[in-house]
Amino acid sequence: MTATSPATDTAATACAGPGFWRSARTRYLMPVAFVTYSLAYLDKSNYAIASAGGMADDLRLSAGTDSLIAASFFLGYFFFQIPGTIYAEQRSARRLVAWSTVAWGLLAVTQGLLSSPAQLIAVRFALGVVEGAVLPSMVMLLGRWFTRGERGRANTLLILGNPITVMWLSAVSGWLVSVADWRVMFIAEGVPSVLWGLCCLWLIKDSPEQAHGLPAQELAHLRSDLAAERAAAPTVTGTLREQYGQVLRSRPVLVMAAQYFFWSFGMYGFVFWLPAIVKKGSGEGIGATGLLTAIPYACAAVAMLLNSRLSDRSGRRRAAVWPWLACGGLALLASYAAGGHFPLALALLVVAGLCLYAPYGPYFALVTALAPPGIAGAAVALVNSFGALGSFAGTYLVGWVRGTPLGDAGAFGLMAACALLAAVLTLAAPEPAPTVRPNPVV
Repeated sequence: MTATSPATDTAATACAGPGFWRSARTRYLMPVAFVTYSLAYLDKSNYAIASAGGMADDLRLSAGTDSLIAASFFLGYFFFQIPGTIYAEQRSARRLVAWSTVAWGLLAVTQGLLSSPAQLIAVRFALGVVEGAVLPSMVMLLGRWFTRGERGRANTLLILGNPITVMWLSAVSGWLVSVADWRVMFIAEGVPSVLWGLCCLWLIKDSPEQAHGLPAQELAHLRSDLAAERAAAPTVTGTLREQYGQVLRSRPVLVMAAQYFFWSFGMYGFVFWLPAIVKKGSGEGIGATGLLTAIPYACAAVAMLLNSRLSDRSGRRRAAVWPWLACGGLALLASYAAGGHFPLALALLVVAGLCLYAPYGPYFALVTALAPPGIAGAAVALVNSFGALGSFAGTYLVGWVRGTPLGDAGAFGLMAACALLAAVLTLAAPEPAPTVRPNPVV
């Protein structure tokens, strides 16, 4: 589909339904999606707080073992991505997301009851398996509820659960560890996922038509817009299995999978080891460390919202991704160079975190646009699978390198190099053609 003239675009806007922020779909689905992903991120990311808050000392974990336990989550996360998302796409995202949320809540609680490194590795691997398909399934589901010109913001509100969760996770988890211990933290933060998963069976609907109370006019506009997108999408022939195979082997999807591997390497090295890095640099206790660690995520949340809105307005996705990643890599290098001056180093870590998070919404809108509607979930799942491998590598290798003579210099160098490489690979992906924006971008 080609871009329209300003006059045509204005006419389309005049007869369209409500804008993104005023739509009943946003009010109905996005809070549910946000809470679901927030809990997922909570239960996979609080390990870093537990490790810095005494678990590594209590269980006498070496730097290598500590890194392996943290990273084992991502090996499990890799395996269920594609089959789980295909199930959600062809059968029911509601059931997959709901029961996965219950299962990972139970496993998160179990972490607080274990004392063996081997048991922790097994449980975190299983935690990754049951959570694996949730993000790509939710991105796929949003594609049924929102048009292409809205998906940057819809994806951002979903993934906004990441920095916002880490922001309060750092403070609340640090407080729980300081007043009790790391075991209480795991248990207290796992129980809400079990309860929320049961609620999801009622709250999540597989399509807007199944949700009661959505305005008929808004649904009619949505059906019309999605039908136009399907008509303009590239044709994929063959059986359903052959169609999925064509998508999973396509060059643009494979390029984005490689890109997400390196982005996730840098990102999760940053996320999992930021508390330890801040604690070492500041010399503060775990409570103050949690508060300082929250600062980059507060700034990242604002950057994500602004970047997704600009990307939806322009329709340009690559330009909303690669400059941020390049700046994030450079900020990581500068932060290490300023290590002797902690306030400056922390400020640069804030910039790095902001830049690494800002592109997420436009990025997944770009990935979704690389495959036809109805099977695009497989593209998101493949990309996210490679992201899981990058997350494993980043979480393990960054922690391992910090325990070698290379120390923090090697760790920061690894994270920065991967962020810069991800920026370069983004430029190798095609930019989808701009489309008519039938809904006002507000």
